[in-house]
Amino acid sequence: MKKPLIILTGPTAVGKTAASIGLAKAVNGEIISADSMQVYRTMDIGSAKITPEEMNGVPHHLVDVLEPEEEFNVVRFQQMAKDAMEGIYKRGRIPVIVGGTGFYIQAVLYDIDFTENDGNPAYRRELEQAAAEKGPEYLHEQLEKIDPRSAEEIHAHNVKKVIRALEFYHQTGQKISEHNAREREKSSPYDSAYFVLTDDRAALYDRIDRRVDLMMELGLLDEVRRLKERGVKRESTAMQGLGYKELLAYLDGEYPLDEAVRIIKRDTRHFAKRQLTWFRRERDVIWIDKKAAGYDENIILDQMLGILRDKGII
Repeated sequence: MKKPLIILTGPTAVGKTAASIGLAKAVNGEIISADSMQVYRTMDIGSAKITPEEMNGVPHHLVDVLEPEEEFNVVRFQQMAKDAMEGIYKRGRIPVIVGGTGFYIQAVLYDIDFTENDGNPAYRRELEQAAAEKGPEYLHEQLEKIDPRSAEEIHAHNVKKVIRALEFYHQTGQKISEHNAREREKSSPYDSAYFVLTDDRAALYDRIDRRVDLMMELGLLDEVRRLKERGVKRESTAMQGLGYKELLAYLDGEYPLDEAVRIIKRDTRHFAKRQLTWFRRERDVIWIDKKAAGYDENIILDQMLGILRDKGII
């Protein structure tokens, strides 16, 4: 028999945190965070990290477990999530994966094979040098020529991912997007329900803007300043998060603070749009529309529980 797995995702600022607590409590679940920033200690404001009070007694995994200097990627997430799931199943509970990083969710749901090889260090250094000398857009253009689908999915400034895609093609002659598509076609080893929480676009964008303003009021700039003083490098994984890289650019004198805040809001809206595009491409997703539910958390929870019962997951 396949083991149960529940996923609750959606675009940034849609309200996953609140919905996930009620869901986890109702199904005797434990939450695994599928968020690339909440995994880091001391990065609380910019990641909108769940507080101990908000957890409301529900065990959470992969929150506050790495230092900002440490590398975090989909391969590491997959392994850490599977380790957490093993413990959750042993305790007779259901894992509930919550977060907006679609590729992380996919990696666990379909048990994607990320068999890594040593690659070609000389070729990697060549790409890194090209990025340093000619800028990340140059590498992204090279990727667009050989693998347009990957170029569409990977942001030009995510240099590590762009390099990995170019390396994969260099080593195998295959497009990494096609490799990932084949992996996605595998059936899930879990008895799963994949919920995507969504909202009216205008309401979502308004929430994003208000949340950025609140983060600034709560001291996001000081949080970024402390990370900079601590010596966390600009190119580190932790500093790629929305809000962090823009304020770091402000601290480095690249543009005024009000411009940094404007860019954070704009790029967060763009990110939410890309997340929704990703989820629309996924198969077997169950859309939960907050507006259609009248923004009533109880109605939203009842909808999810009804589907879980129909599927025989609970």
